Amino acid sequence: MTSTAELAGRTIVFLTAAEGTEQVELTEPWAAVTAAGATPVLVSEHHGSVQAFHHLDRADTFTVDKVIGEVQPEDYDALVLPGGVANPDFLRTVPNAVRLVGEFMALGKPVAAICHAPWLLIEADVLDGRRVTSYPSLATDLRNAGAVWVDEEVVIDHGLITSRRPEDLPAFCSALVTQFAEGPQREQATSA
Repeated sequence: MTSTAELAGRTIVFLTAAEGTEQVELTEPWAAVTAAGATPVLVSEHHGSVQAFHHLDRADTFTVDKVIGEVQPEDYDALVLPGGVANPDFLRTVPNAVRLVGEFMALGKPVAAICHAPWLLIEADVLDGRRVTSYPSLATDLRNAGAVWVDEEVVIDHGLITSRRPEDLPAFCSALVTQFAEGPQREQATSA
């Protein structure tokens, strides 16, 4: 795994809806980037807090650091899109959220999306020719958006890190920390 010094001083955006984020898909990547020395920032559509879930059951709440309109991708090093079904399904209807995802991708900054979060990548229209994975029910949506969908625990394609489900979090967290440490440089698509 990447040493703490490699992410020291970096700031990572975690984009979530007001409710519906799968808690473990927020907390484990958050802990991974924090342990690697980065500063995570929770971004949502409103100030206050977000309600996370354990699948369909309410879990903990988390304090929002910034609202979407306050975030300029140039000021941050990477973006994490946690899953949960309701979270990305709602965010893909929020124009500022879609814009933010598209801007991170356009700048070549690393973006990590797990489970249902690739719905935001579809809405941002950034997947043509990209190799990705996701929760299996999104495979057709991703193919229709021009992506090459594969069933692997984590896929890295030129700084875009995708993963399928909570069981894949150890591989996902390791891959995102490594890619975030590399920054905007792009590698060929690989499976981890």
